[in-house]
Amino acid sequence: MEEVNLLEEGIWQPFARFGLTHPFFSLNSDTLINTWIILLGLAILLIFLRRMIHKHGSIGQCLSIMFVDYFYKLCEQGLGIRSFNHFSFITALFTFILACNAAPVFPWLEEPTKDLNTTLAFGLVTFLYNQFYGIKMHGLIGYLKEYLAPFFIMLPLNIIGRVATVVSISFRLFGNIFGGAIISSIYFNSIRGSILLEIVGIGPGLVITAFFGLFEGFLQAFVFSMLALTYLSIALYGEAGEASAEEYA
Repeated sequence: MEEVNLLEEGIWQPFARFGLTHPFFSLNSDTLINTWIILLGLAILLIFLRRMIHKHGSIGQCLSIMFVDYFYKLCEQGLGIRSFNHFSFITALFTFILACNAAPVFPWLEEPTKDLNTTLAFGLVTFLYNQFYGIKMHGLIGYLKEYLAPFFIMLPLNIIGRVATVVSISFRLFGNIFGGAIISSIYFNSIRGSILLEIVGIGPGLVITAFFGLFEGFLQAFVFSMLALTYLSIALYGEAGEASAEEYA
C-alpha cells in the first residue's frame, strides 16, 4: 500500500518578504481554496433558491420553507424567544459547516473542516457571538458578575470553563471529520495502482465517501449548531440571567 500523505498540505507565506515566516503567519492554501469554492457554490445555490422561492408550488420553494421553518422553530424552542439574528446565525453556521463537511462528495474538493484552524475559527466566532449577546442581555457589570458566581474564588474556574467551550466544540468537529478523512484516504490509497481493485472498489469507495461526507457531515454540523445554540441560551439565561425572554425580545 502506498504511503498516505494526508498531512502534506500546501503552505502560503504571504509575509515572507517581511521576514515573517513563523507558522502563525502561514496560510494553508488547500483549506483556503476549498473554502472559497464552497462559499462560491453556496452563493450560487442561494441565488438559485431565491428565484425558485418565488415560484409557487415548486420543489425549491417547498424545501426552502421547510428548512427555514425547522430552524426557526428550533431556535425559538431553544431560546424561548423569536430572534431573527439568532436564527440567522445558527442556520448559517449549520449550512456552512454542512457544506464544508460534504465537500468530498464533489470531485477534487476536500473538507476544510479537517483543518483544525477552520474548526477553531468556528468555535471562536461562536464564542464571541455568545459573549456579545450575553453582555447585551445583562450589561457589562451583570456579565462580569457571572464569572464570580457562586463565589469570587470560582473566577479562574469560570474563565477556564468559558474558554473550554471553544476547545470542546472545535476539537469535536475536527476529530470526527479528520478521522473520516483518514479512513477515506487509507481506503483509496490501498486500491490505487491496480485497475482491478479500482474497478471493484469504486462501489465501496462511494459508500465510504457518502457516509463520511453526507451522513457524518450532517450529523456533526447539526451537533455543532445545537451546541452553539445551547451555549447561546446559557449566555442569555444562565445563572445571572435575571431578565426575562419577553424583556429581551
